[in-house]
Amino acid sequence: MQHTVVERELELELILAPERSVPVPARLSYRSDDPYAVHIAFHINSEQPVTWTFARDLLVEGVFRPCGHGDVRVWPTKVNGHGVILMALSSPDGDALLQAPVPQVSAWLERALRAVPPGAEGGQLGIDDALDQLLAR
Repeated sequence: MQHTVVERELELELILAPERSVPVPARLSYRSDDPYAVHIAFHINSEQPVTWTFARDLLVEGVFRPCGHGDVRVWPTKVNGHGVILMALSSPDGDALLQAPVPQVSAWLERALRAVPPGAEGGQLGIDDALDQLLAR
């Protein structure tokens, strides 16, 4: 089975204080062989990027309204008249509030949703084929 990868490099803003932020290069990734998840790799001052993985549906919904709880929360807002998505990430190592531009994230999400439409994720995992083979025995 051929798998699709949808990636996009972009610059996020790590919010340090209401009037202070620093740019963080990042890569958004979606793979059809992991159809329920999105991956965000943050390129910080280390040899390996820091990667977060969470539900694709969470990011899709977060473009339109606040969602999530616990370790990952996403919500839309406006900053200086521009649409942005805020992502609050929490881990035992600390918390981060990141800001992403809506147009770039939305365009990437559209490509990911075309690769595997909502509701078609299960078909990417081959579960039905494996179950058919198991029951045929």
